[in-house]
Amino acid sequence: MLDMVALVGRPNVGKSTLFNGLTRTRDALVHDEPGVTRDRHYGICRLNPEHPFIVCDTGGLSGDDEGLAGATAKQSWQAASEAAVIVFVVDAKSGPEVLDFDILAGLRKLGKPMVLAINKTDGKNTEDAIHDFAKFGFAHVLPMSAAHQRGVPELLELLAGLLPEHQTEEPVEDDGALRLAFIGRPNVGKSTLVNRLLGEERVIASDVPGTTRDSISVDLERDGRDYRLIDTAGLRRRGKIEEAVEKFSVFKTLQSIQDCQVAVVMLDAGEGVTEQDATVLGHVLEAGRALVIAVNKWDNQSNYQREQTKSLLERKLSFCTWAPIVTISAKHGTGMAELFKAIHKAYDSATRQFTTAEVTKAIEIAYVAFPPPVVRGHVAKMKYGHPGDTNPPTFIVHGNRLKTLPDSYRRYLENFFRKRFKLVGTPIRFVFKDGDNPYEGKKNVLTERQLEKRKRLIRHHKRNK
Repeated sequence: MLDMVALVGRPNVGKSTLFNGLTRTRDALVHDEPGVTRDRHYGICRLNPEHPFIVCDTGGLSGDDEGLAGATAKQSWQAASEAAVIVFVVDAKSGPEVLDFDILAGLRKLGKPMVLAINKTDGKNTEDAIHDFAKFGFAHVLPMSAAHQRGVPELLELLAGLLPEHQTEEPVEDDGALRLAFIGRPNVGKSTLVNRLLGEERVIASDVPGTTRDSISVDLERDGRDYRLIDTAGLRRRGKIEEAVEKFSVFKTLQSIQDCQVAVVMLDAGEGVTEQDATVLGHVLEAGRALVIAVNKWDNQSNYQREQTKSLLERKLSFCTWAPIVTISAKHGTGMAELFKAIHKAYDSATRQFTTAEVTKAIEIAYVAFPPPVVRGHVAKMKYGHPGDTNPPTFIVHGNRLKTLPDSYRRYLENFFRKRFKLVGTPIRFVFKDGDNPYEGKKNVLTERQLEKRKRLIRHHKRNK
């Protein structure tokens, strides 16, 4: 396991910018607004191949122990206590503040090696910046500009000397972990569910809608199987998205849908299926990801309310009846076994491998059982098919006049394949390819004998008029 370096400091000092520079990614949200980062965000720095390490971006420490600020501080201090080296990031433009001294006092109690990174030295004399923070008493001081990558090589050299030498090789990224993304509206319990599965307060869960702003990935081992849980920001209606930070959060959520293998869309049992829930489901269907619907806060419902909710779900989710619906309580941990059983079924269906023989056989049986309708005097003919891709399962069908197939017949094929191959929790896609007409674009050139015969017929026709 690689050792970890934690980036700690006040809000808006450039920790996330430095994180993106060290990991060569855009995984961390960056904005001028203070307090954008709230949860711990991990990445791997490979800029120095001989000394790779894990980087942890933390939320800004504001000195407040209540509400979201207090929960953010708890996450930051947890990361600092787990780190092998702490990079204390300060702002050269604002200079040392009282809060910086308070944070430094807490960091020194941990007894970890530390580096003072004086960020935002653009247009400022570096010697003056070092002199401003000399009272902190650091042995390792480094002026830098994270936004322009100045000082990053020197920071890597410093960290290489401070990190332990017993580091093992970095783990392989594609480790076979099943990637699960928890999607939904704000305040439906996504972060609470992730914390329940992990057994710790890994991400901040609060009654305040929009608490999660970034997509946080966390690894989990359950019953001998590896998972990568992705907690995403809640998706609201486009008209209600006003802050620029929230627009970036929505983008990261949509990106997580593309990157995951199974999307768990969470609904609030007390509110049923809203218009925005249907929009969220639409994003998952458009991406073609395996889908499981988790109805949270089921423990708050009476028996009558549960019956009403089930009836509502059946009516409003008629466009994705193939998706399994699981009732859970993220707060109390009920329904977790059923949730993972549904996830495994959806994943197995989405990644199932097919042969050309069984796809062609299914097409023949479907064609005989219910032939396509006659369109403009012609009937589409399906000759054979073969598998195209997985997640979602894609079938390529070859034949003649397939463009005339109506949407109702395409839905019939989808339902037929779903029933025949027992596919649960995954959309199905068909690609229809018409056979090429060998005479298309060719002009029939008449021979001299045919031309003479044509002239005689024309003369004969004129004489008989």
